[in-house]
Amino acid sequence: MFIVDPQNKLRLMLAYPKSVGRNFNEIVRVIDALQATDKNPIATPADWTPGHRVIVGMAVSTEDAKERFANVEEFKPYLRFADDPT
Repeated sequence: MFIVDPQNKLRLMLAYPKSVGRNFNEIVRVIDALQATDKNPIATPADWTPGHRVIVGMAVSTEDAKERFANVEEFKPYLRFADDPT
C-alpha cells in the first residue's frame, strides 16, 4: 500500500503478505497524522489518534510552544508534549 501526497511525494509504504488482512483503521490514523504534522510543527507518538497529545517539534522553542499550543509539558528540552492543535 502506498500513500502519495498531492505533490507526488511518497509519504507511506506498507507491505503486507497476501495472506494477512489490512488494518484500515491504521491507514486512516496515518493519514490523520500526516495531515496534522503537515499543518503544525509536531510529531505524533505511536498509536496517536486525533485529539490525543502530540510532541512539539524540535524547531519550536518551549516559549513559542507555550504560546502556540495548550498545556505544554516539558519532560526534556527535546521532549515536550502538548494538546492536539487540530
